[in-house]
Amino acid sequence: MPNRKLDWLRQAERDLGHARHSLEVGDYEWACFAAQQAAEKALKALYQSLGAEARGHSVLGLLERLPPRFSPEPELVAAARELDKHYIPTRYPNSYAEGAPFEYYSEEEARRAISHAERIIGFCKNNLV
Repeated sequence: MPNRKLDWLRQAERDLGHARHSLEVGDYEWACFAAQQAAEKALKALYQSLGAEARGHSVLGLLERLPPRFSPEPELVAAARELDKHYIPTRYPNSYAEGAPFEYYSEEEARRAISHAERIIGFCKNNLV
């Protein structure tokens, strides 16, 4: 299996850029979703660098399944847990009793999601082999 860690990492950084742009234009639900995607893809880059393949979309699951030597700090685990909450509800109206997803997201949430993604990407970059 070819190592595509840099492809995954470049896409993670691109998704983070999309999250920042969405924040600027007030598309807070998309900023949150893109931040989740950025963190997920950065973790998949890390798995690729280890010669492993990661499946699934849970940032928390990917982080927790890393080999023990990576042992993420509790704050990073909490960031991953929060990002996972943005995977489905940001896009699907049936995630809520009524209303569209964009009506449920705030600038503060988008900023926090981007910050979480930045930390996870940094963690991944620092641990690439």
